[in-house]
Amino acid sequence: MKEKIIQKATQLFLSIGFKSVTMDDLATEMAISKKTIYTHFSNKTELVRECTCSIMNTITDGIDSICAQNHNPIEEIYEIKRLVLSHLKDEKSSPQYQLQKYYPEINESLKELHFEKMMELTRRNLQRGIKQGLYRSSLDVEFIARLYFMCVHGTKDENLFLSEKFSKQFVTEEYLEYHLRGIVTEKGYLTLNKYIKEQHTNA
Repeated sequence: MKEKIIQKATQLFLSIGFKSVTMDDLATEMAISKKTIYTHFSNKTELVRECTCSIMNTITDGIDSICAQNHNPIEEIYEIKRLVLSHLKDEKSSPQYQLQKYYPEINESLKELHFEKMMELTRRNLQRGIKQGLYRSSLDVEFIARLYFMCVHGTKDENLFLSEKFSKQFVTEEYLEYHLRGIVTEKGYLTLNKYIKEQHTNA
């Protein structure tokens, strides 16, 4: 039952928002009593923490699966982008904004885990790209990895990128292309353009 509660709560949190969903909403949606929920979770904060960890683990497992497929570094980073967007697809409720505002401690803890995973992933992607001649050999891998992390989080700022004006998918895709065009070699530029054209054709 605990896993079923986490699964349904996660779905509601991402589609409606961490603050907006109440324990009553969850109980009604699952056709169970609130007492049943509180048997497994002492309060809503604990439930939110479990759900965010579940989301993080699911995305991390998906990223590891993509990396194991040995795509070229440019394609790999686009595949990871697609995976993340598929898990955080509802842009109207701004679940990440609500998490940051109403559950700052959980948000900070999640951000630390995200930083560790993303730095590891980005370093490896940059090193492979340089080795394959797709990224410039003069890049400072540590600096670019940190800059990329900072900018990815910056694009989630609702005050800068209002969801009414910029969709999550638009912001993510535009920034990713901007990032890659700044680090690719001539060979990487051709690979990037070819990949973007193929994606537009298949869209």
